[in-house]
Amino acid sequence: MASGFDQQVYAVVARIPAGQLATYGQIAELIGAYGCARQVGWALRRLPLPSAVPWHRVVNAQGRITMCPSREGSDWMQRELLLAEGIPVDAEGRLPLRAHRWVAEVLPAGR
Repeated sequence: MASGFDQQVYAVVARIPAGQLATYGQIAELIGAYGCARQVGWALRRLPLPSAVPWHRVVNAQGRITMCPSREGSDWMQRELLLAEGIPVDAEGRLPLRAHRWVAEVLPAGR
């Protein structure tokens, strides 16, 4: 069972529309966990795949897919899912973050 923090992350990430991107830090700020971008990444990593939560729409602050061996291929899966949504990704995992950045609607407290 996911922790309260993880559930908050998943709820915000679920709101990111297809064809748009958010950063780990942006998600952290939206749940009131300033400075916890890395923890957002770990929460998304704990998602069982396949998942209805669009985890692939969250990238690092440099507008790149975080690529590393410990992701067990999910970095390449992320690339393919983003390409399928019309977001260009180059061979180094760079994306046009400015052009596709999600502007979240701020929800009232308690929602």
